[in-house]
Amino acid sequence: MSVDPARLSAIPLFAELDEEQRAAAAAKFEERHVEPGEHLSHEGGAGYFFFVIESGAATVARDGVTLTEFGPGDYFGEAAIFKTRRRTATVTTTASTTLFAMFGADFATLVHDIPSLHTAIDDALAARVPE
Repeated sequence: MSVDPARLSAIPLFAELDEEQRAAAAAKFEERHVEPGEHLSHEGGAGYFFFVIESGAATVARDGVTLTEFGPGDYFGEAAIFKTRRRTATVTTTASTTLFAMFGADFATLVHDIPSLHTAIDDALAARVPE
């Protein structure tokens, strides 16, 4: 089931989109609820989904070392989708978490159709996964 577009207004990545663009994004997202300790992605694994944390928290680790903490508004999975790479880190929830998940092909199409979103993702990728 899709997500209410109004909920995306609170996510910085989607806050500047117009109502039609947010509705297009929301229609492709599915809501998921996970408990602490759930691995949302595995370093080296294939990446088929893009994730946005609405509430809760997660750690990001590479080679067993915590790199950062994610919380509401943070997103991940874009490197595996856009760079056709394996997952670059393991993301594990540290609290009960509500997140939105979108199939990678749907996310690639959405970003292609919304240039401002494409720019934001490119900027994030440049910062997170240097060439």
